[in-house]
Amino acid sequence: MTLATRLHADELMDADDLDPAVYAAVVADLARVNTVTLAPRPTLAFLGRAARGRSRLRILDVGFGDGDMLRRIERWSARRGLAVDLVGVDLNPRSEAAAREHTPSGSSIRWLTGDYADLADQPWDVIISSLVAHHMTREQLIAFLRFMEAHAAIGWFVNDLLRHTFAYRGFPLLARLARWHPMVRHDGTMSIARSFRPADWQELLAEVGISDASIQRNFPFRLCVERLR
Repeated sequence: MTLATRLHADELMDADDLDPAVYAAVVADLARVNTVTLAPRPTLAFLGRAARGRSRLRILDVGFGDGDMLRRIERWSARRGLAVDLVGVDLNPRSEAAAREHTPSGSSIRWLTGDYADLADQPWDVIISSLVAHHMTREQLIAFLRFMEAHAAIGWFVNDLLRHTFAYRGFPLLARLARWHPMVRHDGTMSIARSFRPADWQELLAEVGISDASIQRNFPFRLCVERLR
């Protein structure tokens, strides 16, 4: 297939009738994918910039999946002596169940099932997402950008994939060698085809009227968008 434009198709893990145990196994393997592909690194670097001169951050993670990003942030903030209020929201109730199962009992992260738009009245310092943007339609993504721009007092960060032929061809091999769940192999490959290139983000940001966000490539095949006030 050609990767000149985004693929518009549903992934298997988004099916409404997916067994919760299968979903938990898939998102657990996706957390392992994130570790191998250095996914947390750009988000933590952004939070380091956002935290300068501050002793506390209130962070909302939209579409948390397994919850691995917020758990990493909790450990990262503890090492830095930074106080954090961490809240994750996800539309899929299976995500909350998986995140609670995989989170240590002493954690203070709050997991919520629902729509991020219902949290607009809360004082967020930072809003983040990881591997969520490519699941959204254009209209949903524009609404999400507007929400973050309106409600993140310090800034926001979108951590997503770069649509690239090498990644598209190579990921199935990596997933097979790592013995990740077959659904991870299928959906991960599809996710790359559904993801973005810098020109896509430039067009989206222009439509929303955001002129001072930065679009960053991060190794390997990660494309992130940062807005820091």
